[in-house]
Amino acid sequence: VGSTLKDTPSDKEDLATNFETDRPAASFAEMYKKDKLTGGHVIMLGPGNTEAAKSAMRAYPQGLQVGGGINTGNAKEWLDGGASHVIVTSFVFHNGQIDMDRLTQLVQITGKDRLVLDLSCRRKHDDPTGPYYVVTDRWQTYTDVVVDGKTLELLSQYCDEFLVHGVENEGKRCGILEDLVGLLGD
Repeated sequence: VGSTLKDTPSDKEDLATNFETDRPAASFAEMYKKDKLTGGHVIMLGPGNTEAAKSAMRAYPQGLQVGGGINTGNAKEWLDGGASHVIVTSFVFHNGQIDMDRLTQLVQITGKDRLVLDLSCRRKHDDPTGPYYVVTDRWQTYTDVVVDGKTLELLSQYCDEFLVHGVENEGKRCGILEDLVGLLGD
């Protein structure tokens, strides 16, 4: 669904679904396991996804990462339940800023080596050539955190890897944001 996902009922008619299946999440996890593919991620976008995510973790213990609603109250449960890593955005990027207290508490629970920070980002609508900002809450809320070398350097001290989505193109099958890839490569 990518960046077409919204929370308001009137916006649901604009939802663009690129792929649907009747196969359970665990069947995809089993395919990843069979092919020895690690690092795939299961993202719980909204309510009603917990059991499907847990079934995927059970099908491929330590092979998949999980994200969506992860916080200090449930991160250990997900890791103990088979996730190789937990993926976090909204809990750490709280009230528009990097909440260093929350990030530090999370790292104490997960360890740096099992934490992925999701830096889903987009430009502000009124500045289409400006910087990319981390966005939270299913990509609907801008933070004041700019995705740049300084931010990456700071946050790399707390996590094993970054998950970066160029939100404007995410899920739309329209290619990559080349300037964002260039920024990440610098």
